[in-house]
Amino acid sequence: MSDQHSAVSWSTPAGLVAMAWVLAAAAAAWLVLLFLTGADRPGQLIAAVAAAGLGSAAVSGTRARPRLAAGPDGLVVRRLSWTLDVGWRQVENVRVLRQRRFGRESSLLELELREPDGGERLVILGRLELGEDPEEVAEVLETYRPPR
Repeated sequence: MSDQHSAVSWSTPAGLVAMAWVLAAAAAAWLVLLFLTGADRPGQLIAAVAAAGLGSAAVSGTRARPRLAAGPDGLVVRRLSWTLDVGWRQVENVRVLRQRRFGRESSLLELELREPDGGERLVILGRLELGEDPEEVAEVLETYRPPR
């Protein structure tokens, strides 16, 4: 992974994306069943919210692949509605945020980026989006990042 001449990328695991599609289809079928049987409105609303949420997660996991890519020239970050390609000179900071909630420690990868038009963008990615521990991803990014 630390080869300076090749690119490396991280994405939501394909199995997780497939599971989101299956669950979205099941929620949509549940919603259709509730409509056809004339079930109560709150139940229909819950099913609609579940179908929409799972569907959007599945679309995002499918469309934004890979979520993060790094190479000798810089980073590419993909989200559902945008893709940002920045050179290493535009990467202000790469760090890992650690927090403890409910007795469990989690970490997030934080990227401070300067866009080509001069604007700033903060990108935060978690384990589910990267498919790997954010601390390990940060270590790999530092091997690609040229010294300042």
